[in-house]
Amino acid sequence: MTQTIRARRAAAAVVAATALTLVGTAAAPAGAATRTSGTAGLKGVDYDTWQRDVRTAVDGAMPYITERTAGAHGQKQAVVLDIDNSSLETDFHWTTFPTPAIKPVLDLARYAHARGAAVFFVTARPGILDGVTEWNLRQVGYPVSGLYVRHLPDLFRDVSTYKTAKRTEIEAQGYTIIANIGNNTTDLAGGHAERTVKLPDYDGKLS
Repeated sequence: MTQTIRARRAAAAVVAATALTLVGTAAAPAGAATRTSGTAGLKGVDYDTWQRDVRTAVDGAMPYITERTAGAHGQKQAVVLDIDNSSLETDFHWTTFPTPAIKPVLDLARYAHARGAAVFFVTARPGILDGVTEWNLRQVGYPVSGLYVRHLPDLFRDVSTYKTAKRTEIEAQGYTIIANIGNNTTDLAGGHAERTVKLPDYDGKLS
């Protein structure tokens, strides 16, 4: 991971931790955050281009989700999602809370959940952000069947190894992970999912 990406994630953690004081009181309505359509969240990454590329990836996954969830009543199926720039528009909204959902991914998650699949989130965010992260996800409309954040000793483990271990834990609960969605190879490597859905990160420009 580059120093730039580490710095961006650290900045996001500071913003989220600061916003935690707001969670228990006057919660902002879902969708209250302002979207920065058509602007560059990071150098060389245009918001509208990113949204189109995300939509293309999600649209490619939807037929499989439809097929696998058809007639799956009574089965324990799950979809696993990364969070930053995979579920939430983190790099385009550093100072906005709650961070807006990525609408194509939100639509997929809600569709899968409505058809009986559990929705789990596995993130490299530290455990101190557990509560505020779950609140953000729920506030913008995500169903949350479970959230995995990094506690000791996971804070010192390779991200890919940590995320693979968490998917293994989900499977140990009896779930079949029909799709694993993320924008980084560390979100997807290691197996324990029938399908992986790679969202754009533009060679690491998005964290």
